[in-house]
Amino acid sequence: MGMINVFQPTLGEAELAAVREVFASGWLGRGPRTKVFEADFAEHLGVGAEQVVSVSCCTEGLFLSMELLGVGPGDEVVLPSISFVGAANAIAARGARPVFCDVDPATLNPTADHVAEKLGPRTKAVVVLHYGGYPGDLVAIAELCRERGVPLVEDSACAVASQVDGRACGTLGDVGVWSFDAMKILVTGDGGMLCFRDPELAERARKLASLGMAQSSGFANATADAEARWWEFEVTAFGRRSISNDVAASIGSVQLRRLPEFVRRRREIAERYDQGLSTVDGLRCPPPLPAGHTSSYYFYWVRMDASVRDAMARRLYDRGVYTTFRYAPLHLVSAYGHEGSLPGAERAAEETLCLPLHQALSDSDVETVIGEVRAGLAALTAPSGSSVPTVSSFPASRP
Repeated sequence: MGMINVFQPTLGEAELAAVREVFASGWLGRGPRTKVFEADFAEHLGVGAEQVVSVSCCTEGLFLSMELLGVGPGDEVVLPSISFVGAANAIAARGARPVFCDVDPATLNPTADHVAEKLGPRTKAVVVLHYGGYPGDLVAIAELCRERGVPLVEDSACAVASQVDGRACGTLGDVGVWSFDAMKILVTGDGGMLCFRDPELAERARKLASLGMAQSSGFANATADAEARWWEFEVTAFGRRSISNDVAASIGSVQLRRLPEFVRRRREIAERYDQGLSTVDGLRCPPPLPAGHTSSYYFYWVRMDASVRDAMARRLYDRGVYTTFRYAPLHLVSAYGHEGSLPGAERAAEETLCLPLHQALSDSDVETVIGEVRAGLAALTAPSGSSVPTVSSFPASRP
């Protein structure tokens, strides 16, 4: 048997057919299919197409966000310690200071109180991650940021289909950023998307993502104006080349159409994990979603005593079940210069494992994971000399 992976994309003939069309067109760069994907994703979010900008990756979107919000030397940006390293790098690269807040060790998301504790006179922005696709205390954090006049950036890399009261995660703050890399739910190989509350900020992002150039391609200019010297250009900002392309967009459009089925299957798997693991002594499953919240089910995490967590990960790996912990606490990374303890984040990092969760998992795979986790915990916590109970199969579907 092969390894049961934590992450795995689902790609098929529809995606291949879409790529073949791009190849046949002879235009692989940013073009009509990129515009279609942006418009479709905007519709998915419930916002206007002018508010959405595709980029080369989510991390580049975070870097652009910090630049567009004017983050610079002497500023501070608050973010949870349990975050992707790209967010902290985007802040530090601007000469600003990442200020890490704590998280609830059960949800691994910060509360509004956690964020409020770290706000200060130098706070230029707040960045929040929706851990595992759970929206977290998003409404309260967004309200807090509005009251303080601080822009909120939603790192929605884990939350491509998550909502709060019918509103898409990534649209409650001032900027939303998504990832389509090979480990996400909706994949394009790599790539990302930005959404701005302010369409003017979105227009600035388009220019920055295209080397700061004020106009479109020379070919488009020649078509629009027969008198133009279409090879000439102006630069209005010193931007990078951060654009996506039609190959990635063609895959993304197909994946977006398939997204509901992906999330439905992931929810089924999460429910089966709940059924098979929630009654196990010494094991804690993710807490229930609050009313009005929907998740993308990107992670499924379990917590156990820190004394057995690492041994459990190794035991599962040796039995063909790959697990991990995402994301390692950033306040413990010396490069960011944080001082002090964040007990919730540190506790979570010692107790938590992310189990395999992706739409390609079979019922047999899920049963194997549950059985191995139950057996592993029993073996690792059993008194010396005692026998380990046999784990029986669980029902194929939840009642």
